[in-house]
Amino acid sequence: MTHINSIGLDNQKSQALVTALNTLLSSYQIQYMNARGFHWNIKGRNFFELHLKFEEIYNLLLEKVDEIAERILTIEGQPLHAFSDYLERSKIAEAKGISEGTAALENLLVGFTTLIGMQREVLAQAGDAQDEGTAALMSDYIKEQEKLVWMLKAYLN
Repeated sequence: MTHINSIGLDNQKSQALVTALNTLLSSYQIQYMNARGFHWNIKGRNFFELHLKFEEIYNLLLEKVDEIAERILTIEGQPLHAFSDYLERSKIAEAKGISEGTAALENLLVGFTTLIGMQREVLAQAGDAQDEGTAALMSDYIKEQEKLVWMLKAYLN
């Protein structure tokens, strides 16, 4: 027998999405902290433009962290909130000791490429669960980040 949650979604499929979204949330939190660290620690020729760019990026990431956590709550799950859980589940590695612009940008590029891949997986899973809200969120993130990946690659070339 199928159990339906309060927003009309299959409970079992929603809980599987909660797991995937918590892994995504964890990865976003590490990407956010990486961008924040680059903002604080950047040195060199492109300091002024990269300092501002990293701030713009971490603000975008922080917004998405909140949206993902709220989506998890909407589909009747519980978002992770301990940094130890984020470190354990993230598919993005912590960046430490990076203060050079190219290395920081390359790190962010890898992170965003990882996020896009994860979001495509969540998008497919949301489609299977008929969860239009999660699917729409993932579509928006993918579109925005594909453009950011293109821009990061263009800057690095």
